[in-house]
Amino acid sequence: MKDQVQKLRDKINQYNYQYYVLDNPTVPDAQYDRLLQELITLEREHPEFITPDSPTQRVGAETLKAFSEVKHFVPMLSLENAFIEKQVSDFDKRIKEKLNINNSIQYCCEPKLDGLAINLIYESGILTKAATRGDGVTGENITNNIKTIKSIPLKLQGKNIPLLIEIRGEVYMPLSGFNELNNSAQKKGEKIFANPRNAAAGSLRQLDPKITASRPLNFFSYGIGYVDTSHHLSSLQSQFDIIQQLSEWGMRVNPEVNLVHSIDECIEYYKMILNKRNKLPYDIDGVVYKVNKVELQEKLGFVARAPRFAIAHKFPAQEEMTEILDVIFQVGRTGVLTPVAKLKPVNVAGVIVSNATLHNMDEIHRKDIRLHDVVIIKRAGDVIPEVVGVILENRPKNTHKIIMPPRCPVCHSIVEKEEGKAASYCTGHLICPAQLKESIKHFSSRKALDIAGLGDKWAEILVERKILTSVGDIYDLSMHTLMAIERMGEKSASKLCEAIQKSKKTTLTRFLYGLGIPHVGERTAKVLSEQYRDIHKFSSVSEEEFMQLADIGPIVAKHIVAFFKHPKHQALIEKLLKSGFVFEDLYQAEQRLPLKGKTFVITGTLEKTTRDEAKNILEKLGAKVTNSISSSTHYLIVGASPGSKLEKAQKLNVSILDEKKFQHLLSEFKQS
Repeated sequence: MKDQVQKLRDKINQYNYQYYVLDNPTVPDAQYDRLLQELITLEREHPEFITPDSPTQRVGAETLKAFSEVKHFVPMLSLENAFIEKQVSDFDKRIKEKLNINNSIQYCCEPKLDGLAINLIYESGILTKAATRGDGVTGENITNNIKTIKSIPLKLQGKNIPLLIEIRGEVYMPLSGFNELNNSAQKKGEKIFANPRNAAAGSLRQLDPKITASRPLNFFSYGIGYVDTSHHLSSLQSQFDIIQQLSEWGMRVNPEVNLVHSIDECIEYYKMILNKRNKLPYDIDGVVYKVNKVELQEKLGFVARAPRFAIAHKFPAQEEMTEILDVIFQVGRTGVLTPVAKLKPVNVAGVIVSNATLHNMDEIHRKDIRLHDVVIIKRAGDVIPEVVGVILENRPKNTHKIIMPPRCPVCHSIVEKEEGKAASYCTGHLICPAQLKESIKHFSSRKALDIAGLGDKWAEILVERKILTSVGDIYDLSMHTLMAIERMGEKSASKLCEAIQKSKKTTLTRFLYGLGIPHVGERTAKVLSEQYRDIHKFSSVSEEEFMQLADIGPIVAKHIVAFFKHPKHQALIEKLLKSGFVFEDLYQAEQRLPLKGKTFVITGTLEKTTRDEAKNILEKLGAKVTNSISSSTHYLIVGASPGSKLEKAQKLNVSILDEKKFQHLLSEFKQS
């Protein structure tokens, strides 16, 4: 038994060191809490095995040697934890027995922030020193870093300010700031923080205060330690009064703090905050109940590492440990392949989790996640569970690296990953069933074939009922088929059929855009249609030839060639064309584009029309309108207060038109 206790103690001390000193947690909080609870139970049953260095006899962890030490005037103790309602009720019962009372007790309730506890020392209202909790007696001197946090006042305001006071609170990192920090670090190839608490701790322990100042840290105060004996805070008879006084001194206090009148109301408060947990802009892992009256707190006193008058009611763990049994790849509606871990089922925050996202292959490589690894799973509210890290010390010998499949698991098209992008894509696009709903919505959109009535709702219904199995099936829809669908009335069916027939008379530009070729927007579709006029020509054009066209680079050219060389795409396009599409005669249209081949730039403010309106008029006449002057520019239209473009145009001998000449030019080409 003694060996078992010592091994458990050593393991907890190691986890404690990794979490608090190195800011590098290796196991989820729930696992740490379970081990600590197991040690507490064993030591209660065998008190002869308790030693001074046991984690049960300590509050925090060692101070980091890089910082000088600060001894707290009043120790900063940890809190006893409760995980179920019975433990909360037992806490209330113990208090009543200790105080020898039967009446309900008032409690001050507050969210338990998942940040870093700090101690602020103010002398005559001026912040002179700040320290971490450390081991509860001695902390790290982080004064210069704390002074960079704008929500911590350098000087207390108001009245009744003591000559010397310790103010306790929590430094934390808001979730939005945490996400931005990690995204920035990932782009730079720097360390990624495991969670906001880890990020806050790491930010406060920077030797260079400028780094701390650059981090999005915030602060809530929640209590007082030492107050000089010459100052009598006689009006502060309760914890709730203390919170109000801190606020009056200019300290930031949590707006969720509440005063309740019984342990049952504590439970109601817990449920209310648990319900709000995922809507709060910061991480919390439970709530804290403190006996409200200071007089009663003093009577209750302390045990070895915690006050008797307070308890932390922890939320169900959002992180747990489990094993990856398999990895599958799901294809999203835009063609992105997402690796999903099939897990040994585990209870996370009250829900049995058997699947978790791995995000993408870059994340898998960064975290070194392998098949059969023991991993940490995180779940927060309705957010999809994710694998946040690997427990390397538990890695079995039979692990295997995870590999992206070369072909789509749904349609078997080639899978590609663009350089510089994290995601991998299925190249099936229009013929991939996993992407069908999105393909139909895009094909039917106003800027594409403009099929009124075939919006999100009906596209999803028609796909789910397998009435549409490809974009080409749109033109096989009939009144009889549509009328058989529940909630599709005769009028709606008739309008949809009419819109489908009307969509067959369109332009090649709209048709190309509607196909959803990767990176081919309206402008590129227009360039392609004007250059080639015949859709059958695209399958024989090379990447190099496409790259000769305006606005088409190597990536776009590669996608266009791959799209039109795909046999299933070719078959689908033929099916669409056979349904009776009629494209506008682009050659005749060119006769109505007198400014085709001419490039214009507009500068300054126009009086008779806006610059956007002028641009639209020019483009309708076939002109190309750009933002910069070059040797290929034919005309510069100059309005009031022109910029540097005028001087550059004069140097390049570009023809310059004032607004009067521009209007005269338009009148020559005015169309009916």
